[in-house]
Amino acid sequence: MRIVKIMTEKLVTVQMDDSLLLINDIFENTNFHHLLVVESNKLVGVISDRDLFKALSPNLGCVSETAKDAATLNKKAHQIMSRDLITLSPDASAYDAIALFNQHTVSCLPVIDENQKPLGIVSWRDILRVIEENRNKRKQADSEKS
Repeated sequence: MRIVKIMTEKLVTVQMDDSLLLINDIFENTNFHHLLVVESNKLVGVISDRDLFKALSPNLGCVSETAKDAATLNKKAHQIMSRDLITLSPDASAYDAIALFNQHTVSCLPVIDENQKPLGIVSWRDILRVIEENRNKRKQADSEKS
């Protein structure tokens, strides 16, 4: 199965100089777990919700919060983004994605065109969802034959 049939095309992107405050707001108000960092419509980085969690002070929102804790929200996307990108082309297969997930410690694979423009994103959960859907279709077909 081609990756374009699996990938999520609804992308949320941020710029390199966007603040962690903005990024935190996006994660809190959406079901996304990864944001793509773009510059001039080219993918330059990825930020996961875990990257953000590690970058923010654990004292934010607590009685013990200090100005230094609050200042972590002023950091910029480029300071926490992953720059070593593992990506897929739109003609890649689900098996190509599985191989990359097994070879690298990443939780998503951006799908980009030849100009580095993001087209979609695939997570390991997307792959598992498709496997389960195919299994359920086979079970349904088998039960209809009986």
